[in-house]
Amino acid sequence: MTIEKIKEQLESQKGKVLRFKFYGARNQTEEFQGKIIETYPGVFLVKPEDENKIVKSFSYSDVLTLHLEIKED
Repeated sequence: MTIEKIKEQLESQKGKVLRFKFYGARNQTEEFQGKIIETYPGVFLVKPEDENKIVKSFSYSDVLTLHLEIKED
């Protein structure tokens, strides 16, 4: 998969509730539900469903390198 294909797929998923799983440093993982609210040339923004959470940004390479998994709910 290429970054261009990832951009296209994420653009089509914009506004839908999705499940995200981010693999961070030192084996830390974070799982949450949210919506892709905006896409930009290098990053995309996700608004978690939990109202107390702030908007998160991820790069398309996070998806390409499997540091971020995105699944439909």
